[in-house]
Amino acid sequence: MILTYKLVRLIETHADALATSLVAKVYDSPRLPEYRKVPVEDLKNKVGEIYSHLGEWLSTRSESDIQQRYTQIGAQRALQGVPLSQLNWTIVLTKENMWDFLRHGPVSEDLVGLSGELEMLQLLDQFFDRAIYFAAVGYERAHAGQPAEAALAR
Repeated sequence: MILTYKLVRLIETHADALATSLVAKVYDSPRLPEYRKVPVEDLKNKVGEIYSHLGEWLSTRSESDIQQRYTQIGAQRALQGVPLSQLNWTIVLTKENMWDFLRHGPVSEDLVGLSGELEMLQLLDQFFDRAIYFAAVGYERAHAGQPAEAALAR
């Protein structure tokens, strides 16, 4: 549990840098063209709030708190014309940005031995995150009357 606390504190301490890094990744991603409709400060503030209060989100916030927060974000992105797959991919990037930071960032010596374990967890996350994203792309394409194979073009 102490190790978890140290990792969370490391993320919270670097929340602003993590949020800035994520914004750059979102606006540079070819999978997220509709995110250009989202104001940079809005995205940075929302993700920065998650990073800076991660310990609270993980330990004291309830499922209804998460539901309320992400229902609001989902509705806001829908009104901005962001497809569900792109919203999903941004959540995936938020998590991957954190993983990248933990693997390559300023890690204390007592965390160095975790590298292999973190990498395995990251690989599992990546598999399921991509499954969610590509299933949403296929769903949106089918809903729009396009063949599912068109989703493979990206």
